[in-house]
Amino acid sequence: MSNSSHPDTIEELKTLPHAEHKLDVASAKMGMWLFLLTELLLFGGLFVIYATYRYLNQEAFHHAAMELNVFIGTLNTVILLTSSLTAALSITALRLGNRVLSIIMLASTIILAFIFLVNKYFEWAEKFHHGIFPGSEDLINRPPGQILFFGLYYSMTGLHALHVLAGMIILAFVLVFIWRNKVTSTDYAKLENGALYWHLVDIIWIFLFPLFYLIK
Repeated sequence: MSNSSHPDTIEELKTLPHAEHKLDVASAKMGMWLFLLTELLLFGGLFVIYATYRYLNQEAFHHAAMELNVFIGTLNTVILLTSSLTAALSITALRLGNRVLSIIMLASTIILAFIFLVNKYFEWAEKFHHGIFPGSEDLINRPPGQILFFGLYYSMTGLHALHVLAGMIILAFVLVFIWRNKVTSTDYAKLENGALYWHLVDIIWIFLFPLFYLIK
């Protein structure tokens, strides 16, 4: 009797670690989704504030928006969309067992993120050169609506830039994990979660871009 049940017990023990691994992966994904929800709530609140002030200061927001560089904003949008594509391709490559291509695609994502921040730096530097920054004499002497516009512009795009920087750091760690075979074709939850965060960063910019650069 005991001999017949012994193989079943061994099989159960073999599948137990696999089941625990699946549970850990599911828990990690759930935790990431909950974190992303808090991020959406944060930016959602800022979008509501922006919409309220824009409704109350339509003409001032219109004139202030005319001073933003639409070309750089458009270029950065293309860069982020491309970076989301390379992040997704990195997951696909790893799932297919192509570790080298996965590393190349993830490295491309990080490089594109860096280019985005460089463009944002030059855009901000141009505004600072013309005296358009929080607390500057030029901005203080403008209508209240324009002061509100640039205050929201710097705070919201600045907060987004911090998220881009955080995303670069997260993806860099994942890149090292892939290089060291700690993230593999059978265990790539860290890469998926990192890509999810990066897609959120992309989505937030998709809303910021038209609100500040396109809606005149």
